[in-house]
Amino acid sequence: MSDTKNAAPFRVDELKGLDPEELAKRLATSLENGLTAGEAQARLERYGPNEVPEREESVWMRLLKRFWGPIPWMIEVAALLSALVGKWEDFTIILVLLFVNAGVDFWQESKAISALKVLQQRLARKARVLRDGRWQEVDVRDLVPGDVLRLRMGDLIPADAVLVDETYLQVDQSALTGESLPVNKKAGDPLYSGSVVKQGEARAVVVATGPHTYFGRTVALVARAEREERSHFQRAVIQIGDALIVMTVALVVIILIVGLFRQENLLELLRFALVLTVASIPVALPAVLTVTMAVGALELAKRQTIVRKLAAIEELAGVDVLAADKTGTLTQNRMTIERIRPHPPFQAADVIFYALLASREENHDPIEEPIFNEAKKLSLDRRLGACQVTDFVPFDPVRKRTEATVRCDGKELWVSKGAPQVILQLCEESLDDAEAVNQELERLAENGFRVLGVAVREADGKTRFVGLIPLYDPPRPDSAEVVAEARKLGLDVKMITGDHVAIARYIARVLGIGERILDVRDLREAGMKEWQVLAEVLTRELYAAFKPDASETEVQRFVRHVVEDLSEIFEKERLGTVHRHESEIIQLVEESDGFAQVYPEDKYFIVDKLQKAGHYVAMTGDGVNDAPALKKADCGIAVEGATDAARAAADLVLLAPGLGVIVRAVELARVIFERMKSYAIYRIAETVRVVLLMWATITFFNFYPVTALMIIILALLNDLPILTIAYDNAKVARNPVRWNMHEVLTVSGWLGVAGLLSSFLLFYLTVEVWQLPHDLIQTIFFLKLVVAGHGTIYNTRTYDRWFWSRPYPSAILFGATFSTRVLGTFIGVYGWFFGNVMTPAGWGWGLGIWAYSLAWFVFNDVVKVSVYRYLERRGIVEPS
Repeated sequence: MSDTKNAAPFRVDELKGLDPEELAKRLATSLENGLTAGEAQARLERYGPNEVPEREESVWMRLLKRFWGPIPWMIEVAALLSALVGKWEDFTIILVLLFVNAGVDFWQESKAISALKVLQQRLARKARVLRDGRWQEVDVRDLVPGDVLRLRMGDLIPADAVLVDETYLQVDQSALTGESLPVNKKAGDPLYSGSVVKQGEARAVVVATGPHTYFGRTVALVARAEREERSHFQRAVIQIGDALIVMTVALVVIILIVGLFRQENLLELLRFALVLTVASIPVALPAVLTVTMAVGALELAKRQTIVRKLAAIEELAGVDVLAADKTGTLTQNRMTIERIRPHPPFQAADVIFYALLASREENHDPIEEPIFNEAKKLSLDRRLGACQVTDFVPFDPVRKRTEATVRCDGKELWVSKGAPQVILQLCEESLDDAEAVNQELERLAENGFRVLGVAVREADGKTRFVGLIPLYDPPRPDSAEVVAEARKLGLDVKMITGDHVAIARYIARVLGIGERILDVRDLREAGMKEWQVLAEVLTRELYAAFKPDASETEVQRFVRHVVEDLSEIFEKERLGTVHRHESEIIQLVEESDGFAQVYPEDKYFIVDKLQKAGHYVAMTGDGVNDAPALKKADCGIAVEGATDAARAAADLVLLAPGLGVIVRAVELARVIFERMKSYAIYRIAETVRVVLLMWATITFFNFYPVTALMIIILALLNDLPILTIAYDNAKVARNPVRWNMHEVLTVSGWLGVAGLLSSFLLFYLTVEVWQLPHDLIQTIFFLKLVVAGHGTIYNTRTYDRWFWSRPYPSAILFGATFSTRVLGTFIGVYGWFFGNVMTPAGWGWGLGIWAYSLAWFVFNDVVKVSVYRYLERRGIVEPS
């Protein structure tokens, strides 16, 4: 053992299968007396407490993070510049935008409970431990490797351990491994922290505690995913902001240099440059995009979807792979009888009747519960009421069956149910169709069904085979439809499950997902398949040589059993395997339809490889085992009924059953993305127009087309009403949508240039042709910028189609933008509020500017569509 504090002595899988005495020797403990108090204390100091370390950030730290980074710095510098020139109105507005953006984001995050905290709360509080030769209760956090535990029905297993008693123990570990049914454990089998004992009582030796447990490593994966978490939305906003800042600063520097060269008033020049910089920096950009997503979050809430992280909406719009957990997500997580196979002369009701006699309802065994449910449908109460169980032998993993002696209407019966092969061996009556029964069993096993066989024997009679009861975890009623709808939206649906490959392939086939379901071990290692093929060929030839008269079915059955046994040995001993290269793993992950026998680290691994291949991944799940992958995924989705741990790790939480709500959420996310994208193109185009106009007229003509005050008014009239873009109507894209900076910057750049041309034409007419007064020209330009500015949003809201295309603008967007254009017109026409510094233009110029702007609006739309068609031909964007 390591002497380093918190070092892990062993992992539970390293010691499984050992003889109890050998296990005790490895862990330096005694099965009869346990550890001494002194040794337990020493190990506690060495390995640390049995708890998950909490790495929760303080409220202040989470709040301050909202004011740190490129975008917050940009806004904070803008506020500082406003204060330096004494523009306190600008200063106030900029700070309001900063705090709105930070506050909305912080509020959304604060609604969630930390994933690590929830996972920590799942641990049991007390445990029964053998120390100093006597059983005693100790705090779970004080457990150490080598402690001997006493586990009983209903206990939450407090640490990773190995079972040492040869008694029957049934454990529900579905929340950790994703298996549909409780697992039967025997001496030498591993027990995982966080699992629940469903039946039985036994001793176990603790192997690993705290962060070294299977459960603790799951928590560590959540923490790792949290650290690696990055938002495409944040990167896109930063890229847009950086582009605008670089352009603005470069042009403002040129204006300053030219002004100084002309010996203009330094103070006035600096003041104008600072105001232009403040007006050009997109201080409202993060606020508008955040509000747009917040409004979308409210819309999703109406559709039974809670948004825990606003950026997840943008991520969901770009998702192209939906990794769906099978158990409890695609399926109902409850065993159901598929179709009873009675053996003549028995009927289906007879099969259920005799199976019931060999069952106990109070055990709440998930295998037996569907039998009781079926009995209610068949109205077997009266028939059962005439029977009394006189002796009952419960299931155990060695005999693989239950049996009961029953007296019905004065007759004594013996009944048994269990593994079909065991039940068939009990039957003394020869079966004429034994081959047909075996073939049916083969078919059911290949499709992943759990099958029960039922037999009965009357007094002094022969044991007779009654029939088969196939059980499976059925798909949710809407799962197949959801898969089909998801594919129409361009999503590649992959199923991920902890169940066996055969079960996974059957469910995937039923749901239309596909049949290429891989054992997750095939991702990391290659080589076993070749050994399996070789074993199959050799076994077939040898069997045929020794039994030349055997039927093909008999040969196939024998070959399958041999290959299964060899595969189990290969898996245990890790023989014949070669580690795959990462590029090969990524290709396998991309081409597969899903994975079976998956553990939490495998789900995390799969999501990671898909992301490395450039995919945006949405992961659905409901258990503790799903938490790391939910946090790692671009958009983690906790389905209805999910554990607290899954909800805490997820970005979206579904409150309604089924997956149909996911499709609606994807559609709405794409609508929200369209709103954000149209605003981003609009904001960049407008900044390009204003800054290039100011730069060109000042640099080449020594002419200020608008005053500093007009710039501030324009910023207010343009930025505040545009918040209503959050409520606009938008299309649902046929395929996943993502930020394409080449597209956004190209389209907005050309729209900016088109706007610049319209301004220069107006400049030429007013200055050179009509030779109007300087102050009147400034008012005319103010009118042009305020009227044409909001017209641009109607170009960009249908950025890849003509402006008259559906869906039409929402009433609130049209009302807000139209009313501010009218207000700006009145300000320019009458000089309202600013009459002492703005020359009234009159209605002749007011109406003329409206007509001029409308004509250029149509021209801008031609430019926009032409640019998009060019980008489509170059393959930069997909055809609309």
